[in-house]
Amino acid sequence: MSVIKVEAIGKAYKQYSNRWGRLLEWLPFSSAVHHELKWALRDVSFSVGAGEAVGIVGLNGAGKSTLLKILSGTTRPSTGEMSVAGRVSALLELGMGFHPDFTGRQNVLMSGLLSGIAQEELYSLMPAIEAFAEIGDYFDRPLRVYSSGMQMRLAFSVATIKRPDVLIIDEALSVGDAYFQHKSFDRIRELRTQGTTLLFVSHDKGAIQSICDRVILLEQGAVVMVGGPEQVMDFYNARIAERENQTVRQETNERGQVQTISGTGEARLVGFSLLNEAGERIEVAHVGQRLVLSVTAEVFEDLPELVLGYVIKDRLGQSIFGTNTHRLKQDLKGLRKGETVQFDFDFILNLGEGNYSIALALHTADTHLANNFEWRDLALVFNVVNLHQQPFVGVAWLPPTLRCQRNG
Repeated sequence: MSVIKVEAIGKAYKQYSNRWGRLLEWLPFSSAVHHELKWALRDVSFSVGAGEAVGIVGLNGAGKSTLLKILSGTTRPSTGEMSVAGRVSALLELGMGFHPDFTGRQNVLMSGLLSGIAQEELYSLMPAIEAFAEIGDYFDRPLRVYSSGMQMRLAFSVATIKRPDVLIIDEALSVGDAYFQHKSFDRIRELRTQGTTLLFVSHDKGAIQSICDRVILLEQGAVVMVGGPEQVMDFYNARIAERENQTVRQETNERGQVQTISGTGEARLVGFSLLNEAGERIEVAHVGQRLVLSVTAEVFEDLPELVLGYVIKDRLGQSIFGTNTHRLKQDLKGLRKGETVQFDFDFILNLGEGNYSIALALHTADTHLANNFEWRDLALVFNVVNLHQQPFVGVAWLPPTLRCQRNG
């Protein structure tokens, strides 16, 4: 069952060449058109099922906020149709719907009533809203003296105090402190387990991949990709790094996983493997095992510098550890066309049980955002099992030394 259904939605705004154009169009005897249409969204279609979490990503100006405003009912589409079932709670622009001269408590009442919560219920929920926001005496002070983080705390507390059928969040959480962000994401996960449908806009790759089931990528007001979080976010990040003459493509590896490959091609990855101490290629490793990540690169143009980096990711695509030859102070300078270079990273696998992948990148300086010769996600995929260590939980193996003393 689809809770949200969007069919060929478009949104256009009128742009006038001068300040008189709007007035001339209003005149009853004028039939001339003095504006051009600026399309923020064009022919956007998708559906979201009950209890599903969908992320929306894209560069600034891609149409993300406009789409969420349409879905929350604050803006009408120019074309197409959409439907949203159930009670919608939205966190869009920071402070939207709040009055700066009202106190936090008064704004809670106003916002709650507008979202459809009865006044008596709001009064009963007020202590819980105040406790979750954790803004102390400011709860009864005018909103104009709040910091942006305090406004976000108040807005999030109101929006989520009663489980909505649909929760829409547009990057509001990015202004909060780390403590409240953790607290907010815990509540979002709790609401999801209770059946709330989530639409979430963020540039935070980790947040998108940890919360969302699917991701929609918007470019210039159109949907260009819909898929799993890691697949779409890898493609999106490659597009961000895209430069002139650089290609971005996606391939399906032998495991059926879609990997993103991008780069300008002056240097390329021609071999990579994960080896055990005997030099054998492996796909299953055990906790605490010594491994070697072996990578071979070929140079296709003379290069003043070459850096190889790698990132180990968990099954959700979140980075666990990453480094590169620049950070390890092993910079390569003055490479000639036709050279090959082999890199061997020797390390102890201090990871917990689970499925992991390794992304590789050839570039200059500290990151691939400078000169990206080749970036390859899901270059290697491997599993970790615990054969020899004491049982533990988590993605990191950090064995402690225990001292325990009883007194008395």
